[in-house]
Amino acid sequence: MHPTPRPHDLLWGLRPEHLPQEAPAWARAALGGHVPVVVRRAPAESGWVAVGIRGAAREQRHATWMRLRDISRLVSPQAVARAGRWRQHAQPQWSALRALSQLAPRLDAHGLAWGVTGSLGFELASGIAAAHLDSDLDLSLRAPQHLPRDWARTLCRLLGEAPGRVDLQLETPYGAVALREWASESPRVLLKTQHGPVLVSDPWQAQQVAA
Repeated sequence: MHPTPRPHDLLWGLRPEHLPQEAPAWARAALGGHVPVVVRRAPAESGWVAVGIRGAAREQRHATWMRLRDISRLVSPQAVARAGRWRQHAQPQWSALRALSQLAPRLDAHGLAWGVTGSLGFELASGIAAAHLDSDLDLSLRAPQHLPRDWARTLCRLLGEAPGRVDLQLETPYGAVALREWASESPRVLLKTQHGPVLVSDPWQAQQVAA
């Protein structure tokens, strides 16, 4: 039995015949090649999870839903980080990979539940080429408890020392907020929730999200 899928998890098991008739041909072709789908932040009926299909082209993105019972494999961003496959990547000169090599031991030393998302995370988990020379490094950090904004600023400085652009999302129990926003002086920040974005002063307060 797989754990409950979270946003950015990669799932295997969605087949072309599971898609509705109006799904694009490229999406069917991708699934026919055993491409995993990415869990997205959107409502889903009981027994289902909202997912997105990636095509070969940047503009090829298709939103759909998957039955939980069809999941044959689940890889989380944290599992991608623990596997450390970027150390054997064929293009170690890419800035995202150099940043990852620099940041991984430092994030681990802090005991953080961090993971790799975005195109690089997809490629490292699936072995399917998706990243490129100029790809950003996208990270997620599970943050079940309130994180002080001063701590967020310290982490921002750490990320800023790495080569290239690094984007990190804090995953709270109610949604995701960009680390850079939470580290800013803004009194309200954008929280991405299952039901859309909301402006909140504290992403860890359920009452604000529901308001």
